[in-house]
Amino acid sequence: MTRAQDRILVQEHLAHAAEPKPLSTSEKAELEARIKQVLLDKDAVLVAHYYTDPDIQRLAEETGGCVADSLEMARFGNQHSATTVVVAGVRFMGETAKILNPEKRVLMPTLEATCSLDVGCPADEFSDFCDQHPDRTVVVYANTSAAVKARADWVVTSSCAQAIVEDLDAKGEKILWAPDKHLGHYVQKTTGADVLLWDGSCIVHEEFKSRGLEDLKALYPNAAILVHPESPDAVVEMADVVGSTSQLIHAVQSMPNEEFIVATDNGIFYKMQQLAPNKTLIEAPTAGNGATCRSCAQCPWMAMNGLENLLHVLETGDQEVHVDPTLREDALRPLKRMLDFTAGMNLKAAGNAS
Repeated sequence: MTRAQDRILVQEHLAHAAEPKPLSTSEKAELEARIKQVLLDKDAVLVAHYYTDPDIQRLAEETGGCVADSLEMARFGNQHSATTVVVAGVRFMGETAKILNPEKRVLMPTLEATCSLDVGCPADEFSDFCDQHPDRTVVVYANTSAAVKARADWVVTSSCAQAIVEDLDAKGEKILWAPDKHLGHYVQKTTGADVLLWDGSCIVHEEFKSRGLEDLKALYPNAAILVHPESPDAVVEMADVVGSTSQLIHAVQSMPNEEFIVATDNGIFYKMQQLAPNKTLIEAPTAGNGATCRSCAQCPWMAMNGLENLLHVLETGDQEVHVDPTLREDALRPLKRMLDFTAGMNLKAAGNAS
């Protein structure tokens, strides 16, 4: 797929994206009370990504669910006893929950919430790309469809990509990586692995500008710059910390700096401020002279998750995620490899800490 075709596909999806309408304080309170009751009545748990609306994140916390990155969301939904998992995020997250929990009902506030990385990596074209390079181990980012995962040898998230690719490289394996070229290039540079990249990118992270970041750093010289590795190289090179959403949140808590310039979706500010209330968070620039901001540091599809459509799916069972059983089996294998690998990483880290 060409870059122009990729942008056209993304623009077509954005044209149909519908953000929830603004709600008054009383409307929010009424909806939240009803959602809490229905979650109990339906034996359901709410799992939300860091990039969703703060109201959704807070509600997940208050009802015994979780707010996390995509890896921890997958783990939580897999381990929780609820018979229904409600995934507030984007579609690949709901599909992942269903792949790991075929016996559970998986709902989403809207199945229209997708991802530019997913849209820009059609399964048929990706499969052809893999067929052209049969000597390479196929590693795909979690931000992909179930069909793309089914074609892969490994699934990774930004928090474990380096460790997994480094391990594969140590075994002499060459990598075919998809879909985010910026994250893939970052992994390539930090591990030294032989990586062939698919040409995809995130519409949020690709908009961060190094020139604007330089100007902002001049205004806040003592601020630490936190960058997600889906960002362009020039932005990554300016970072004090490069990491996944959970890693960036930990950095705000653990670093001595009082100010942080944050180059990722601004939905993360809710959890950062909650865990580090005395720190000052500054949104990294996504525009500049001649720039056109399409997302302005907020994923338009994450923004489609709202209290009203959350209540609707709980009450009606609408917007249920389904994955073909055969496809699910093929997609489960690379996901299971990731979960087993990261569980081993955690055990090793715990052993070293003790």
